[in-house]
Parts: sequence; C-alpha cells; structure tokens
Amino acid sequence: MALKKKHWMKSAVTVGSAALLSLSIGTGAFAKQLPVHHTSYKTVTEIEDWGAAVTKVIVDLGRPVPVDSVKPDTFKVHVARYDNRLTNPFLGEGDRIVTKAYVSDKKGNPAQQMGQYAVLELKIAPNDSLGAGLNYANGLNEWADNKYTITQQKDIITPAGTVSGLAVNSFAGGTRVLVDDFQTGKATYSNTTLTYADFTPKQDNHKNPLIIWLHGGGEGGTDPTIPISANKADSFASKETQEYFDGAYVLAPQTPTFWMNGFSGKADGTSIYESALISLIKDYVANHKDVDPNRIYVGGDSNGGYMTMLLTRDFPGYFAAAFPTCEGLNDSKISDSDIKNMIKTPTWFIAAKNDTTLPPAINTIPTYQRYLQAGAADVHMSLFDDVHDTTGLYKNADGTPYQYPGHWSWIYVYNNKPTDVINGKTTTLFEWLAAQSK
Repeated sequence: MALKKKHWMKSAVTVGSAALLSLSIGTGAFAKQLPVHHTSYKTVTEIEDWGAAVTKVIVDLGRPVPVDSVKPDTFKVHVARYDNRLTNPFLGEGDRIVTKAYVSDKKGNPAQQMGQYAVLELKIAPNDSLGAGLNYANGLNEWADNKYTITQQKDIITPAGTVSGLAVNSFAGGTRVLVDDFQTGKATYSNTTLTYADFTPKQDNHKNPLIIWLHGGGEGGTDPTIPISANKADSFASKETQEYFDGAYVLAPQTPTFWMNGFSGKADGTSIYESALISLIKDYVANHKDVDPNRIYVGGDSNGGYMTMLLTRDFPGYFAAAFPTCEGLNDSKISDSDIKNMIKTPTWFIAAKNDTTLPPAINTIPTYQRYLQAGAADVHMSLFDDVHDTTGLYKNADGTPYQYPGHWSWIYVYNNKPTDVINGKTTTLFEWLAAQSK
C-alpha cells in the first residue's frame, strides 16, 4: 500500500506541475517576457466597386512567433485620416474591425510554422470612411494620409516566452493590389501635358488589343494612379477581364482638370484636351508594336464618357468599338452629320435610369435612338433601373442590396454586367468588345 501511495503522490505532483506549467504559459504569469526588434506595419489597399479600401495591415512583430499565436482580438487597429490639401487636414479617426488574423511571411503569405509578421484583415464597406484609401474634396480625389496604430491587447505565447505590450505605429510602406501592376508616364503636346497609367500584358506571340479608359470628373490631376483607383478601373488588368481578350494593353490617360472643359465652356461639345489625347493614343500605339491597331477600344465614365463620344465623332473608324458609360454629351450638342460619323464605331451605351447627375433622358437615350434611326450596324444600350451591389456582400438596413448613387453605372461595366441578345445569344459587354475588330 505504501508503494502504491507513493506512486499516486508522484503522479499527482507530475499532473500538478504540468497544470501549473500550462497555466503559466496560458496566462503569461510565469512566462519570460521576450525582447523584440524594431516593429512596423505595411498596408494593403485593394480597389473595390466604390473605390480604394485599406483591406489589411501586415505587422512586423520584431521576432518570429508560432502560426497559431495571433487571433483577431490580439491587436486593436486604430486609424487617423488626413487630407493635406485641406486647411484643416484632419478627416477623422476610429478603430477598424479585425475580421481575420494570421502569422505570415514578409509578403503576407500564411506561415507554415513560425513567422515574424501578422496579417490583420480589416472589415470594409461602401459607407465606411475609416477604410477608405482616398478622400474626395473640392471636386477631386487624392490619396489620404492614413496613420495607423496597432496596439497589442493579448499576449503572444511562444516556446521561449511571451511577446506583449507592442504598440506599432511606424509605417513601412504599402501595396496597392493590381494598381501596382501599372506603369505611369506623361506626355506633352502643344503645352498640354497628360499623365497616364498603363498595363502591359504578358508577352506572347500575337498582337494584343488596347483598352482605353477615360476617367470621370473626380479623377483629374497629375497622379495617374487615381483614375484607376477612385473606382475599379484597375480591374481591366485583372485576370478575369484579361481572359476575355487573351491579354490586353490598358491605357488610362489623365487630364489635369476635366475632359469636359471645352473651348467656350463646360460640356460645350468640345474639349481643350482632345488633340493632346488622340496624339497620346496614337503615340502609345506606335510605341507598342504588338498592339493590334484593328482592336483599339475606348470607353469612359461620365466626364470620360463625354470624351469617348467626342473621339468617335471626330475620329470615325479609328476605334474598333466604344463603350461610353453615363456619358455627358448632351444630345442637343450632336448634329445629324455627327451621328453619321459616330455610328461608324460599334458602340455599347451604359447608364442607369435614376442617374440625376447626367440624366440619360437628355444624353444616352435620345442619342442611342438616333443611332438606330441612322441605321447603326452595331449599337447596344444597357439601361439599368438603378445601381446596386451585385456581390451579395453589402446590404441596406432592410436587407436589400446596398444602393449606390444612380450615376455610378460604371460599377456594372467593371463587373461585366451589361448584356444583350446578339444573334440569338445572350452576350456580355466584354464578350462583345473582345470580338470587335476593324
């Protein structure tokens, strides 16, 4: 009996020691506090239907930690936002919601066993200004100065001890998904300088089409990343869109002000930038020998839709197809002789009925009808009732899809939602566009 009792007591001590060890590791009560090296964070920005959103922060923890040691509640993520163009640059501040957290390598890829970085995925929504990468003020978008502070709330347990008390506010740079795949440049013609962003597809053994996208009124200036970031124009370079064209160049020119600036006033049926723009386009084609000159497509939204219409009017037969979106060339500015030139370019109009900024009743609809009356061989129109979320991710308070302003019909373009029955088959905008050749 004594032997048995001794054995039981030894087991109890062993179990108790294990429990105590477990408790000390779990609570950090007796765990060694580990020193860390310099900590910092990087941001990851993605372009959503409504524009640029900071979707992740990648935190350099200063030392390797196990893969399962970081949870969504390990850190608090706080942001203060500024727009340095403004007299009072402070835009607001608050805590971002962390939806997912994991240990990663330097690039944000999930680690296998140990990693020195933690990815904190953040909640985003169309109406959540804290997550916005850009700020719209005085009629133009600009990248916001978003300052993050990532504060540790719970210990990170490692085999060597605990990491605790981190407060990370040193910014180490950012990544802009897809946007960073574009190059940028500028060109000057007769004292008019246009900046531009452009995307080059993977080199292959055939000529590639060129998609030209002309930005809206809020994307002018001298930073050509803004026209592809203020709304989802970068998506022309996405794998999904590129597959329709078997690889396509993308050119997104930027005006210093507005394409609608005419020689006698705003939206007068002319543009002070048209000559420089067509020169830029022709030079770009000449300098990229594998651009197929028979497959140059031009589209644009709002202010850019206006310019799209001018280009098809003034350069009939140059473009293989056009897709003006919520375009702003008032039908009263278009003569019958203009229509005869414009119908030479296959055209697909896109707009929403509830667009109060550039009402289709005085722009898109009557012009489309005149195309038909003039015998246009290839013209289509997608007139949506409104503009709403099509992803299923964002909803109004009553559970219906989130509603965007009616002017934002470009959202449907980027997601390839316009369709028409062509030769008995339901055809999407991109399917139609990719098939066009002079």
